[in-house]
Formats: sequence, structure tokens, C-alpha cells
Amino acid sequence: MFAVNQKPVPDFSLLRSYRARLHADAWNSFLDCFATDLTSAISLAEFINAFYDSLPFRLERRIIQALIGRPSTAEDVRALSNGTTEQFAAWVVLARTDTQLLLGDYRGHTRSWLAVKPLPGGGTQLLFGSGIRSVPDPVTGAPSRSWGFRALGGFHVLYSRVLLGAARRRLASGSGPNPD
Repeated sequence: MFAVNQKPVPDFSLLRSYRARLHADAWNSFLDCFATDLTSAISLAEFINAFYDSLPFRLERRIIQALIGRPSTAEDVRALSNGTTEQFAAWVVLARTDTQLLLGDYRGHTRSWLAVKPLPGGGTQLLFGSGIRSVPDPVTGAPSRSWGFRALGGFHVLYSRVLLGAARRRLASGSGPNPD
């Protein structure tokens, strides 16, 4: 976890460049990015598998299934990683390149972004970020973060580091897919 650092969202990020037709300006209020480096070359598919099939995210998948009835399995993770599905648990694929994946939750309130960036010497930087759609302040009408996100903001930062750290450890150790 300590090998994961928070950094500014890169200009090339789909979090910055992808805009929904409706409420495009609502995505400027909150974007974040966490990064970690590995000494080996990692593909986006490998990163997606390691991230969404890590122990912390498997627990999150079970919570999502229990709370909103949207199950997902290791097979669904593989389908997402190889690009054969446009839906995964509570998310839909908004955009994808060879090095980036942008997901949006089914209600249109959040975005999750994964990217791999080659490093000199053959390594890879793994990037994970989130976007939270702002809501109008009830008094001023100005864009702001929801009270729920403001209350859970510290947890979000910690959990983002845990998720990216778990994916990093899986990739560094060469762990394969987890059984369901």
C-alpha cells in the first residue's frame, strides 16, 4: 500500500477527456489519481484482471451483489479485461483504448479509470482514478460534491490505495486468476 501515491490526474486520462453529452461540466468537480510502478511490462488486460479480481475487490463485488443485486464473477472480470463485455457488476464501459479503461456506474454518478503507462527500462506505471459527478448546491446552485461523498472522502482515498496496492502485489507476485 505504501508504494501507492496520489498524484494529479494526467492530461491524457480518459477521466479528463471523456465527457458525457449531458452534464459534461458536472465532471470537473472531483477527479483523483493514484499510481504505482512495477519493474515489468504489464498489459491493460493483466491490470484489469489483477485489480477487479483482487481480494478487496472480490469483497466489494459481493457487497454490490447483496446491496443492489448486480453479481459478478471471475469470468466476468476476464470478459471485461479482454474486451468482450460492456458491463461489469454496477458499471458500464464508457471508453476504452489499448492502455486505458473508463467505467461509469449504472446510475451515472461515478467513474472508475484504470491505465497502464510504459516506463523507461521496461517497467509499467499502474494508474487508478475516480470521478464523482457534482450536484448543484441547494442554496447557491454551484457544483459541489454530495454530502455522502464528503463524509466518506477519507475512506475513498484509503480504499483507493488498498485496491491499487492489492493489484500491484498480485502482478508483482505473478498470481493468476482467483477462483470464485
